[in-house]
Amino acid sequence: MPSAKKRPRTYDHLRTRTAVLAQYAHVRDAVAALTPQQLDRPTRLGDWTVRDLVAHIAQGLGSVSRDLALPEPPGPKPATTLLEWPPAVAAVVRDPEAPAPAADRPDLLALYGEVEAAFLADVPASGTGDRLLPTRVGSMRLTDYMVTRTVELTVHTDDLNAALGLEIPYDRQALAACTRLLADTLADRAPGGSVEVRVPPFAVVQCIGGPKHTRGTPPNVVETSPLTWIRLATGRTEWARALEEAEVSASGERADLAALLPLLR
Repeated sequence: MPSAKKRPRTYDHLRTRTAVLAQYAHVRDAVAALTPQQLDRPTRLGDWTVRDLVAHIAQGLGSVSRDLALPEPPGPKPATTLLEWPPAVAAVVRDPEAPAPAADRPDLLALYGEVEAAFLADVPASGTGDRLLPTRVGSMRLTDYMVTRTVELTVHTDDLNAALGLEIPYDRQALAACTRLLADTLADRAPGGSVEVRVPPFAVVQCIGGPKHTRGTPPNVVETSPLTWIRLATGRTEWARALEEAEVSASGERADLAALLPLLR
């Protein structure tokens, strides 16, 4: 008899809102100090410059206000759940003919201020976050969509740090939400209990079919840090490279996640 499916992890709407604002503020403060030369530097995101990446980060948060301004989709259930968001986003291919994110917004600090002001006005510091949003990958609950903003902000903060050699900080709650969603996505994509994936201090999940671990030391264990896990899950680094550089440990014959990664790009 198959085991009962685990209930999806839940997130506190107001704590997530606070985390999103905190991480956005970290990026905004860093952007304020960037020189024109730094803004013109390349990133690891194809042909995007730092200027394009910075604009994209603001636009990612701005999507909350944009979607809230549209009519609420018919309910009561969302078309896309939180665990369905990563594969849905991975299937959305950027149009190579589309203008670069910064093409029509040369004043980046003004853009950041406008987005933040709109967010504060549109997402009050109260409520449950149950409203449905018409996102580009289907309707989602506001609470769930806010969790996806922690992924966008955390991943792209890492992209900025990589491009410029900066140390823009990571809000702990934003980093935790991002790590947990990507770990849960792995467990959902490869259900089972033969491998335990540990990303201390934020997440532990079991995945991959086979003999289920019940107690004692698991025979197949993968362990890594939150940022390394996020880079693996989003294709910023490769499994073999992370193993070679001792950024991830994997013990047991089933503890190989190479075929399952990345989870999104």
